[in-house]
Amino acid sequence: MANDSTNAWNNETRDAWNTNASVWDACMGDDGNDFHQVLIRPAMERLLEIKPGSRILDIGCGTGLTTRRLASLGAHVVGIDFAEEMITCARKRTQQHETSIEYHVLDATDETALLGLGEGSFDAAVSAMVLMDMAEIDPLLRALTKLLRPGGCFVFAVMHPCFNSTHTSMAAEVKDCEGQLVKEYSVKVSGYLQPSTTKGLAIENQPKPQLYFHRPLHVLLGAAFCVGFVLDGLEEPAFGAEHSSNSCFYSWSNFTQIPPALVGRLRFSDEFLRTS
Repeated sequence: MANDSTNAWNNETRDAWNTNASVWDACMGDDGNDFHQVLIRPAMERLLEIKPGSRILDIGCGTGLTTRRLASLGAHVVGIDFAEEMITCARKRTQQHETSIEYHVLDATDETALLGLGEGSFDAAVSAMVLMDMAEIDPLLRALTKLLRPGGCFVFAVMHPCFNSTHTSMAAEVKDCEGQLVKEYSVKVSGYLQPSTTKGLAIENQPKPQLYFHRPLHVLLGAAFCVGFVLDGLEEPAFGAEHSSNSCFYSWSNFTQIPPALVGRLRFSDEFLRTS
């Protein structure tokens, strides 16, 4: 059961995303930015292995970016988000595949509300850059063990907790490499092992900062393992040299050896069912 601080964080997060919805919608548009198009979408789709006609739950769907994409690939998609303004934007953006998409205002930290979607209703679930915005993830993971059909999977993408959090900073230096001056990009990590809650910006001009919930890998994945999920797919996407930016040193496109995101696939373990 959520405590008072978790409820307060949840309410603050909802308020931030409602406030930022129109700016976020204008920034991401119909297809998303380079981060989404180059890093997140391809990795998630590889791990999902989408089959036409499959039913997929899009958790924290925001303005419907992933929802629409999955529907275009032949899936039937249920998109949920607890920010009403985000769902309003998603519905306005959905001009195609309308019969394959449902949107609901629903809090993904509310286990009872999630189960109201129907046990055994989904072949897969996705969460594109959402878990680090959630005050708690345990209720969602417990619900997914019931919402997913046998053999179903949960594919999630998050800011890489090792290299891309409010405890990291970017650096660009010039060094002499055998007589040639070259730029070297690195990330400084000032904290990692302890979970934390801090404020930050998803895009530069958003009107209100949102809360980030940093979870080191042993906490993030441990929560999934505790309810019977196993990790059977993992990608750490980074930009290639062809995407490097000369105009903005702190663009992730310059950090070709450091992944800013982590994309994983979880499946519910039959062995866990037999022994629990």
